Amino acid sequence: QGCDKEVLGTVVSHLRNVKQIGNQLRHHFAGVIAVVVRKAQTLILLEQIHAHPRLHACTHNVAPARNEVLAQTVIKGLQSRNMSGYYAEDKEAALKQALELIDEESTIAMGGCHSAQEIGLVEALKEGNYNYIDRSKMTPREGLLASYDADVFLSSANAMTSDGILVNIDGNSNRVSCIAQGPKKVIFIVGMNKVCSDLDSAMKRARNIAAPTNAQNFDVKTPCKTTGKCFDCKSPDTLCCQFLITRYSRHVGRIHVILVNDTLGY
Repeated sequence: QGCDKEVLGTVVSHLRNVKQIGNQLRHHFAGVIAVVVRKAQTLILLEQIHAHPRLHACTHNVAPARNEVLAQTVIKGLQSRNMSGYYAEDKEAALKQALELIDEESTIAMGGCHSAQEIGLVEALKEGNYNYIDRSKMTPREGLLASYDADVFLSSANAMTSDGILVNIDGNSNRVSCIAQGPKKVIFIVGMNKVCSDLDSAMKRARNIAAPTNAQNFDVKTPCKTTGKCFDCKSPDTLCCQFLITRYSRHVGRIHVILVNDTLGY
């Protein structure tokens, strides 16, 4: 009441771009925030009224709806490349889908997949009737050879295109080598944040977002760790030794990609 309707309309239109709002009870009864902009200051007025129904619908449903439509486009692209795709509306659905693809008593290996950890898959495999290969308890060579012979290899993608091409960068190359050959089945857990419009955009994401972020996890001296962007370096510590572009699978039923309606990994 008493607020500038034109200004409030502008605020509401901007709020429609909010990606995610927590599902706390207080959100569902939150007040609308009206902002009156003046030359010298910004005045924020709080009115204790129920959340605007249309705003509520937009903030909760627009991003998921868009992601689902995009995911179906990606899945069609994967199918044309002899790979299988699935859409999971949340982490719980992604976990359920992954476990449906993994037989009990299978041997499972993984190569630094934060996304699998984020959906609870690693914990489920360790607690379930599976033979999970814990590379931290092996020498690098032992872990590598065990992974090659695994029934299932878990990975994410540094980026992928909307028509189903997967892009991965690796330093020691244990991950990309297992994606390319070895394990009987490869399951990718991919957040929708990693889907790019084309291969050029996917490569840029892998090099300028995924790799510099990953560098923060290691004691390395690379330009990307200190600047946050790729310098196409030849540092002895470079994480970008191998680039793997997976555009087609010759083996039917080997590569499966679970697209998750969430921001996963980096």
